[in-house]
Amino acid sequence: MQKILVATHNAGKFKELMEVLEELPFKFVSLNDEKITEDVEETGTTFEENAILKAEFFGQMTGLPTIADDSGIHVDALNGELGVKTRRWGAGAKASDQEWLDFFLKRMETEKNRRAEFVTNVAFYQPGEQTLTFQGECVGQILTQSQTEIEPGIPLSSVFLPDGKEKVFSALNKAEKNEISHRGKAIKKCYDYLLKNH
Repeated sequence: MQKILVATHNAGKFKELMEVLEELPFKFVSLNDEKITEDVEETGTTFEENAILKAEFFGQMTGLPTIADDSGIHVDALNGELGVKTRRWGAGAKASDQEWLDFFLKRMETEKNRRAEFVTNVAFYQPGEQTLTFQGECVGQILTQSQTEIEPGIPLSSVFLPDGKEKVFSALNKAEKNEISHRGKAIKKCYDYLLKNH
């Protein structure tokens, strides 16, 4: 069975991606599964650039077809502060999920406009071929406090209420979330491509 690397150390993100990918006839492995501890510096200015950077870095390192994603949130009130820097913003990349979220909610306390858009770009690297990308978005608003326990690696899911839903991301079931989420939409496009072409 063909092995495909999913280039993340983030267990929460790997789990989310696998909810969509698991039906494909491939063996998907994470960086942790492959005992890869290296990280790549995300120097891109867009989600697409960073996703390509990660997919090609780890794909060339391992020789495996590789899926990588870069995600973040645009918060209207914060005027471009987050975006590609989302996890490195505020309390910083070394902060725990709870510390990061506490800092974020404190920063949002006085904001009236709580509109936000999650964006994910998924890149697929196949040795010898051009890297492909797939994008997904989800619009909603930031609540004032967590509605669920924090899912490891994805703290914002506990306070992001997607338009048209009565529950935050992390309170939705798997099917509901994958249908509307930014990551779900992007990885579904990648899934469709792999299903047709591999």
